[in-house]
Amino acid sequence: MSASAVFILDVKGKPLISRNYKGDVAMSEIEHFMPLLMQREEEGVLAPLLSHGRVHFLWIKHSNLYLVATTLKNANASLVYSFLYKTVEVFSEYFKELEEESIRDNFVIVYELLDELMDFGFPQTTDSKILQEYITQQGNKLETGKSRVPPTVTNAVSWRSEGIKYKKNEVFIDVIESVNLLVNANGSVLLSEIVGSIKLKVFLSGMPELRLGLNDRVLFELTGLSGSKNKSVELEDVKFHQCVRLSRFDNDRTISFIPPDGDFELMSYRLSTQVKPLIWIESVIEKFSHSRVEIMVKAKGQFKKQSVANGVEISVPVPSDADSPRFKTSVGSAKYVPEKNVVIWSIKSFPGGKEYLMRAHFGLPSVEKEEEEGRPPIGVKFEIPYFTVSGIQVRYMKIIEKSGYQALPWVRYITQSGDYQLRTS
Repeated sequence: MSASAVFILDVKGKPLISRNYKGDVAMSEIEHFMPLLMQREEEGVLAPLLSHGRVHFLWIKHSNLYLVATTLKNANASLVYSFLYKTVEVFSEYFKELEEESIRDNFVIVYELLDELMDFGFPQTTDSKILQEYITQQGNKLETGKSRVPPTVTNAVSWRSEGIKYKKNEVFIDVIESVNLLVNANGSVLLSEIVGSIKLKVFLSGMPELRLGLNDRVLFELTGLSGSKNKSVELEDVKFHQCVRLSRFDNDRTISFIPPDGDFELMSYRLSTQVKPLIWIESVIEKFSHSRVEIMVKAKGQFKKQSVANGVEISVPVPSDADSPRFKTSVGSAKYVPEKNVVIWSIKSFPGGKEYLMRAHFGLPSVEKEEEEGRPPIGVKFEIPYFTVSGIQVRYMKIIEKSGYQALPWVRYITQSGDYQLRTS
C-alpha cells in the first residue's frame, strides 16, 4: 500500500495545499505533525517517519517546505519517499525554484499535478516531460472536441511521445565519475570508491531503439572477449532509467532502450576499487609560542601527464582564532574564509605529474584556547575532462529507427571529486 494523503506545509507547519487520495485518514491529523516533529527534535531523536496513534507521517524537507505523506497501513516506505522526491523534482521543473512563494503563486497547477502524479495512493505519471504536454502554465483555454490526455500516458512507452522530428539527429553521451576518497593522517587510504553515471542528451526523430555497449567484464566473459588486450570494468550497484529493458540486460548484458527526448540519466553505477589518489596533499602545520601558525601544503597531480585538472580548490582548515593572514603560492591564489575557518587555494589548471606549494602565515591571540580543537580534514575539489579513473569506455552506440536515418553519437568523459578528504596529523 502507498500514501493516503499528501500535504505541503510551510516552515511553521501550516498546510499550504493538500490532496486526499483515499479518505481513510482524517485531514485534521496533520495538526499533530509539527508538535511531534519539534518534540522529537528537542529530544534529539528526529526520524524521517513519525507516528501519532495509528497514523504514520513520512516526510521530507525542501528549502522552506515540508512534504508529508500520511498512511494508516504498513506502507512501502521507500516507494513513498521516492514519490516525495519525484514530486519535488517535477515541481522544480515547472516552477524553477520550489518554495512557499511558488506554491502560493501556482495553486491551480499544483492541484492538477497532484491529481496526475498519484491515483488512489499509488504513483501514476511522474515524468515531467509528459506532464508538460497536457498540464501547461498558460491560462486554460476552452478547446472542444480535443482529448486533453496525450496518448503517451496510455502507451507502453510512456516516457516518449510519438511524432518527434529533428533536422539533425544526434545523441550526446556524458560519462561522469565522482571519486570518493578518505585518507588518514599516516597516508593510508581508508575509503576509496567511484560513483559513476551515464547521462544522455537525445535529439532523435521518431521512435528509435538504442543499444549501448560498454567494456563490461561480465559481458566480455559471456562473449569470450576477456583477455589482456581488452580492458574491462566490473560494475556494481547498477541502476537504470525505466526505459532500459531489464530482462534483456539480465540475459546478455545488452543495454537496449527507447530513450526519452532531451536530457536524462540512463544509468548509475559504483566501483569499490582501490583508487590511487588523483591529487595527493601533504601538509605541515607548525605553531610558534602561541603567537603565530605556519601552514605549508604540497599538492601533487598523480594522474596522466596529458590530462589536466580544472577548477582545483584545496580547503585547508586553520585555527578558529587565527588572524592577519599572509600567503605565498607557487601557482594559483589563496584566500582566507574566516566564517568557515579555512584557507581556499584555487588553481585554475593543474596538469598531471606537477607539484605545487602553498605557504600561509597566521597570527594567533596571546591567550590560548582552553579546549583542544579537533582538526577537520583537507578537502579537494577538481574536474578532469577526457578521462575516467575506472577505465570505463563506450564501445559502441547503435541507433536503429524504421526510417533508417543516420545519427551521430558524441561521447565525453569527465572525472570529478566527490567526497574527497585527507586527514592531517
